[in-house]
Amino acid sequence: MKPYDKLIQDLAPQKFGMRGKIWIAFLLVVILAALYAYYQQFDKGLIITGMRDYALWGVYISNFVFFVAISLVGSLVTAILRLSGVKWSTPLTRISEVIAVAAIIMAGLTIIIDMGRPDRIYNIFLHGRLQSPIIWDVLVITTYLLISILLLYYPLLPDFAILKKYFSNKPKLSKWYGKLSLKWTGTKKQTSIYNSSIKTLSILIIPVAFGIHTVTAWLFATTYRPGWDSTNFGPYFIAGAFVAGAGAVVVIMFVLRKIYHLENYITDLHFDKMGKLLVLLCLVYLYFNVNEYLIPAYKSTNEESAHLEELFFGSYAPLFWTVIIGGLIVPVIALVFPKGRKPLPLFIIALLVVLGAWWKRYIIVTPTLLHPFLPIQGVPESWRHYFPTGLEWTITFGTLASALLIMTILFRYLPIIPIHETAEERGILEHDKTETL
Repeated sequence: MKPYDKLIQDLAPQKFGMRGKIWIAFLLVVILAALYAYYQQFDKGLIITGMRDYALWGVYISNFVFFVAISLVGSLVTAILRLSGVKWSTPLTRISEVIAVAAIIMAGLTIIIDMGRPDRIYNIFLHGRLQSPIIWDVLVITTYLLISILLLYYPLLPDFAILKKYFSNKPKLSKWYGKLSLKWTGTKKQTSIYNSSIKTLSILIIPVAFGIHTVTAWLFATTYRPGWDSTNFGPYFIAGAFVAGAGAVVVIMFVLRKIYHLENYITDLHFDKMGKLLVLLCLVYLYFNVNEYLIPAYKSTNEESAHLEELFFGSYAPLFWTVIIGGLIVPVIALVFPKGRKPLPLFIIALLVVLGAWWKRYIIVTPTLLHPFLPIQGVPESWRHYFPTGLEWTITFGTLASALLIMTILFRYLPIIPIHETAEERGILEHDKTETL
């Protein structure tokens, strides 16, 4: 078999086996449970959650910020590394793009879940004011989703044409791939437009990606609440998003490599490079954490003191220090050594990073809400504490399962690793056989 034909056979989408069907069934069960829980919330109102006048944002907004953070990986791997001419990242671009699309879709849906009256969402579009950071968030999320979808779709055009021919014995599947390829034949004119479009989208998505995380940070920073009243929040959120996104890519690439036997394409080199990148990103994020916590501690205003004492020594201290040490410091120490950047150790470390990233968002949102700038007098004691109810956890797990389901379906029908780009980089692309494309 020719190297080019072997490449297509290795990278073409495969049917789900029994494990794949069980995985899909599991995700659907979690999603159905979440839909029932949301029906209960919609019917009875947010009163059945743990949120009250103090903790008016709870686990849902923590989840929203987490999804927004994970979505930044699309611009990190696909745009920044692509524009930098980094060739080793090619096998990871499709994975990053899929993660970004799934995450930003669920970020938008999570906002609707958090609304007490989601039927009134139309008011945002009819009566929204540009002075409101919420409108900024809606605009950048919508724009980022559109560019992310295009950045996922455009590089797929040659691959769709390849798959049209490869699945010629399955007419329905071949027909769909043919339509999605937009009649790609690999001519010079098509290739020129194709390359220009991807480069333009890669440039456009960077400021939009930075914008979505900055605007999300501004939603917090434009208040007077201790813990949020910070000019550091924009870069702080962006740095944290890079860490969460890079960790997510490592986790997904390890799982896909294992399931689809992609060891010849996602090699130990890719894990080593991603491990080194993760060290750099964690160090940058640690720097912003120092700015975020130690400077207010040094100034020690009354409001900030109460908030920081709760984080450093109070009820949130175990979670806070676990996230900082286990989710940032330990990964840096482990990944400095080459053995820590091997596939399995790196996978475990990346899982810790992603889990730490989720709980970090919870720490950003909840403790601050429980220490308002203007406390309400004579409130019930229960208002001064918040922990998600079983219903909130069910809905939260449902959104995470939905993101994983979107990724699973996309990985089922799309080549996990770009076929055309990989063949081109390996010098085995059959340029003279446009019918193959």
